[in-house]
Amino acid sequence: MLSKNEAKYIQSLSRKKQRQEERLFIAEGVKLGDELLRSDYRLRKIYATADWIAEHPGVEATELSDDELARISNLPAANQVLIVAEQYLPFKAPQLAGQLSLVLDGIQDPGNFGTMIRIADWFGIREIIAGDDTVELYNPKVVQATMGSFTRVNVHYMSLQPLLAANELPVYGAVLDGKSIYGTAPAGEGLLLIGNEGKGISEALLPFITYPVTIPRIGGAESLNAAVAAGIIVAQLKRS
Repeated sequence: MLSKNEAKYIQSLSRKKQRQEERLFIAEGVKLGDELLRSDYRLRKIYATADWIAEHPGVEATELSDDELARISNLPAANQVLIVAEQYLPFKAPQLAGQLSLVLDGIQDPGNFGTMIRIADWFGIREIIAGDDTVELYNPKVVQATMGSFTRVNVHYMSLQPLLAANELPVYGAVLDGKSIYGTAPAGEGLLLIGNEGKGISEALLPFITYPVTIPRIGGAESLNAAVAAGIIVAQLKRS
């Protein structure tokens, strides 16, 4: 049985302020649940249906009915399990040498950010450096969009200008007037800078780009979704 106070507390974790104060976040669904169980994240509480519990013997969980789970869910339709877990952000500086890393400048859309984390995981990118004005990693929509990839990718938040000023690696920047990404050599190491969905890369960061790149337009679309563009560019830079 789920008490009113417990349900209210779980629902409060949908708000950024509460998540930051408690250093907790919520994740929902079978896929995310299984990913978290395999990860190093510390799980505070698991709420699940009888079917989910039966399929996960040995996992301690509070059994809820479908209606009870729906009361605390952020999804249009509750999906068997909701987990309350402790937040984790890397304490060490990002390890950038010898690999390609993503640098995200003001990404605001949770779906875009979550998809970029998933793209990074697909291509074996382990480090993402997000500007301070990028959407919060533990926003429920971000967590959902990663489909569990956030458990394998380090996300660091910091001011990007000092980072790039001290950087000695190649910096690939996605800009409209760059050179075709299809003619760009694969990147053994470096930083890929992706800008805000509407404004692009900040003016203050443009001087740090050593390889301005673009995806040539063939049709009539005005622009590409930021996550889609990131995926295409990463695929080209990581090709063997």
